Amino acid sequence: MNNVLIYTENFDGKFKKSIYEIASYGSEIARQLGGEPIAISLGEVAEEELKSLGNYGISKVLTAAGETFKTLQNRAYTAAIAQAAQQENAGVIIFSASNTAKAIAPRVSVKLKAGMVFAATGLPSNLNPFTVPKKVFHGKAFADVVVNSERKIISLSQNSFGVKEHPAEVTIEALQVEAAAPANTRVTDTQKASGKMLLNDAEIIVSGGRGMKSADNWQPIEELAEILGAATACSRPVSDEGWRPHAEHVGQTGKIVAPNLYFALGISGAIQHLAGVSSSKVIVAINTDKDAPIFQAADYGIVGDVQKVLPQLNEAFRKFKAEN
Repeated sequence: MNNVLIYTENFDGKFKKSIYEIASYGSEIARQLGGEPIAISLGEVAEEELKSLGNYGISKVLTAAGETFKTLQNRAYTAAIAQAAQQENAGVIIFSASNTAKAIAPRVSVKLKAGMVFAATGLPSNLNPFTVPKKVFHGKAFADVVVNSERKIISLSQNSFGVKEHPAEVTIEALQVEAAAPANTRVTDTQKASGKMLLNDAEIIVSGGRGMKSADNWQPIEELAEILGAATACSRPVSDEGWRPHAEHVGQTGKIVAPNLYFALGISGAIQHLAGVSSSKVIVAINTDKDAPIFQAADYGIVGDVQKVLPQLNEAFRKFKAEN
């Protein structure tokens, strides 16, 4: 079973960067195994969008649409992905480390009796035994996880592998899905956030903590986000105080993010917060306490009062943007 199956979740019929990243990742694993990288897409996605997966090494796309896949129904999605894995003789099934994967991947794991590694950070370091790296202890260490089952399931942490173009001739085939068990839930309404960049989509995130001192002081953070085209976020104490909405809370008990650039402004860097942002490529921190834990994780740090430093930072970015 050398083939690799990649579940390519779509968002209103479009693929995001994270999907092209797992396509790149799955294609490379298939190359290592000497197999074929195959994508599965569930729901309404245009043919042109499906074919775009070929730019990242995918040679075949299995697709199933219709009423069953209009909303995320765990049983139906699990049945379709498991069926595709068996049909295509896939030994490895790849997901993005998203909330959807948290809902589906464990079910697929049980159905296929497959060992699972959630939030892997790189390619297998060994194929026999099959060994995958991931972060542990809230990002403070790395572990090599050995998967001994015949089939393996891996979800990939965002921004841990990168999007790598490797054009391939791609074919699209309809997947004849066997009837799944009736769904126990029914979605009657879907409300989506609008007007702001979503945290999971953001390449840059500007996040504030208790060092901002009150909700009235948030304007410079929103100003920096506007200058950089970034999303805004906050630490848990800030959302608990009601200064910012809970949807902006990042950390172990909030959203797990992995942007290219993360600003931690007035955030001390408690282990729960770092667990949610440690996969960021670059972390910039501003804090009055030179011994704050955030500086251990930061790539760049400024020891100072964020209330005084941030306006100067905004002015410098605005000037740079105007000149370039």
